[in-house]
Amino acid sequence: MDRRRSNRTSFRKNRRTHERVRALGVDMDLVRPEEVMYQVAASVEAGESFCVANYNAHGIYLAAKNPDFAKFCEAADLIEVDSTPIIAFTRLLGLHARPFHRCTYLDWREHFWSLAQREGWRVFYLGGAPGVAETAAERLRIEYPNATIAVRDGYFDSTIGSHDNEAVVAKIAAFRPQILFVGMGMPRQEAWLLHHTEFLPPCVTFSVGAAFDYEAGVQSAAPRWMGRAGLEWLYRLVRDPRRLFHRYCVEPWTLLPVAFFDVLSALQQGRLFKSPPPAQRAPVANRRSASRAP
Repeated sequence: MDRRRSNRTSFRKNRRTHERVRALGVDMDLVRPEEVMYQVAASVEAGESFCVANYNAHGIYLAAKNPDFAKFCEAADLIEVDSTPIIAFTRLLGLHARPFHRCTYLDWREHFWSLAQREGWRVFYLGGAPGVAETAAERLRIEYPNATIAVRDGYFDSTIGSHDNEAVVAKIAAFRPQILFVGMGMPRQEAWLLHHTEFLPPCVTFSVGAAFDYEAGVQSAAPRWMGRAGLEWLYRLVRDPRRLFHRYCVEPWTLLPVAFFDVLSALQQGRLFKSPPPAQRAPVANRRSASRAP
C-alpha cells in the first residue's frame, strides 16, 4: 500500500540533542520508525553513507562481550531500540521514551518499501540461507516492481581477504546499492559491516537479522500487537526454544547490575518515574557528520 494514501501522524524531521540517551551501559536513539525513514531518505538523496544499528536485550548483552559489536554500535549514525521492555525501562528512568520509539524492520517495513517503490531505490540484501533471499526478493519484486533488488546468501567465508569475501564485496560494489541490508545474525552482521564499510559504495546500511527470512516465509513473525506489548520474545521462544532459551531466559539476568545502577542514578537525580523537562530543540547532525565538523 502506498503510504501517501494513508493518514500519517506528525513526526519531527530533525535530530534533537536529547534524542540519544544512555541506559544499561549503552547509547541508543529514541526515534519513531517514521523518523528513521526520513533520515534514510535524506541520506539516499544526498548520496551519503548512513549506518543504522539496533539494540535489543541480546544486543546489549553482546555489547559487553563482543568488542566488534560494541565498536559497530559506537560508530553508527543512528541506533534503533528494538525492544519494548527496554523502552519501558528507559521511561522508568525518567527519559523521554514512549512506546512508539520501538523500531525494527517489521515496524518500518511497509514505509521503507513504499519509499523504495516510489523512488526506485537500489536495495541489496546480504544474508540468509541459500535460496531464502532469492525467494524473498522475488516476492518483493512483485509487490514493489520499481525497486531494484539484488541478493547474496550469507553462507560464505567472511574472513577478510578470503576469495568468497572479496567476491561478495565486489558484487555489492558493482550493484551500487543505495540501501544495504545485512542479515547474518548478531554479532556476525555487525562485525562484517564494521570491517567492510570503507570498501562499500556510499549507501545506507542496516543490520536486520532475519528480515528476509520473514519476507520469504521461512520464519513466522510475531503479530505486531505482541511486539507492542513486549511479548515478541515469548512468541519466538515458544517457536524455537532450543536456540533462544539462553538469549531470553539467561542473558537478561546479566543486565541486572547495570540496571540497578541506572535506577539508583535516576533516583539520586530525582528523575525516576518522572517525565523529562523540556529539552533543547535545536537539530543536531548525525554522528558521522558531526565527527567531521571543525
